[in-house]
Order: sequence, then C-alpha cells, then structure tokens
Amino acid sequence: MPDWSRHFSTLARYNLWATQRLLATVATLPEEDYRRDVGLFFRSIHGTLNHLLVGEHQLWFVRFSEGRSPNVALNAELEPDRQRLGERLLEGAARWLPLIESWPAERFEGELSYTTMRGQPATLPFGATLAHVFNHGTHHRGQITAALTALGLTIPELDLVYMLQEESRRT
Repeated sequence: MPDWSRHFSTLARYNLWATQRLLATVATLPEEDYRRDVGLFFRSIHGTLNHLLVGEHQLWFVRFSEGRSPNVALNAELEPDRQRLGERLLEGAARWLPLIESWPAERFEGELSYTTMRGQPATLPFGATLAHVFNHGTHHRGQITAALTALGLTIPELDLVYMLQEESRRT
C-alpha cells in the first residue's frame, strides 16, 4: 500500500511553503494593483486570496476535519483586511499537516461524504478529494503569479521540487 500519509504530508508542507513565498511577493504590491480587477476568475488578487481562504480553510478543511459542510459562497470576502487575510491563509495552511498526520493509513483509502455547494449529498474517494484541495491551491497560486508577473513583479520559484531541494539541504 502506498504511504499516503507521507505523500499528503508533503503536499501540506508544500501548500504552506508556496503560500508563504507567494504572500511575500504579494506584500510588495501597491494597494491599487492588489485590489484591481486583473481578469482572474475572482477578479483581483485580493478576491482570489479570499477564495483560497473560503475553499481551503472554511470549506474543505471543515469537511475533512469535522465532517460537516459549511454554507459559504465561493466568492465571499471573508477577510477584507489585506494583512489579516495573509495571516489567516498561513494559519489555515499550517493546520493541514497535523490533521493529515492524525489519520490512520487506511483513512486515505476510504471515502469522504459531504454536502455540495448546491445542497446535494456527495461521496468521493478520500485521497483523491484531498489531492483536489492541494491542486486547487496550486491552480489559484498560478493565476496569482501570472497576474503579478503581468504587473511587473519577479515571482519566486513555487514548484514543489524547489521546496524538496530546500528540505534536502537542511538535512
């Protein structure tokens, strides 16, 4: 059986690492550019970061950790304050690793039952759905890095392999 706990622990570490690096770059962005509609699905960098807070932390984390499905809009502005939004994203990202490490190995082979945003019951493979959470974050960080690049900023490397290389140099 694959070591899913180790795999998803790596993804949780990566999610936090990439979020930290992205937010460090976002912090250098002028307020006007930060809130400007730059053509992203959630319009602005601020809107997309709020969507990450909703999706990863207010919705999926609760589904995985508590077994319930909160009713929250995917485009909700949960945190209007820019600095506090970054803090909440980092706090939320840091919560995934201990949760993943608390699950027995067989949990990753099971199912996750929840209620969709449309109120419909759903049951999906647990591991694949957890992979979705981290893939979703990577997708939106990619959108934000494209917007930052278009605004003239230099973006740090966010590929997983760079985190792995950093970790291997520390050991």
